[in-house]
Amino acid sequence: MENLYIEGYQDNYYVPNVDFNAETGIFTLSGKSYLEDTSQFYLGILEWLDQYFHEVKKPVQFNMKLNYYNTSSSRSILDIFDLLKLYEEGGGQVEVNWYCREIDFDSVQEEVEDYMEESDLKINIITFTD
Repeated sequence: MENLYIEGYQDNYYVPNVDFNAETGIFTLSGKSYLEDTSQFYLGILEWLDQYFHEVKKPVQFNMKLNYYNTSSSRSILDIFDLLKLYEEGGGQVEVNWYCREIDFDSVQEEVEDYMEESDLKINIITFTD
């Protein structure tokens, strides 16, 4: 299976970086996610993940490194987490890491707790300093 790589960019909207490595099982979503057609963009990611889960079946490390995302992106992120949870329930190994700046920890913690409640997926918060 081929890797999924989308280089993020900014024009009127923000397209996030997508770096999903099928060989290592390390998937990273980073940058900013504020898209014109969020559903269409994330549909391609969800389809790739679904194919990976059916074909490769390796342990997965999902690294969330978005420093900004809008409401429609938030819904798509939850869709990704739901798919990861299904993979985990089917016997797959899943680790989810959410990276945030140390000063943003409190607000990010609330968001992550909401995602964990909605998806029933364990998410680790990893802080860093600028």
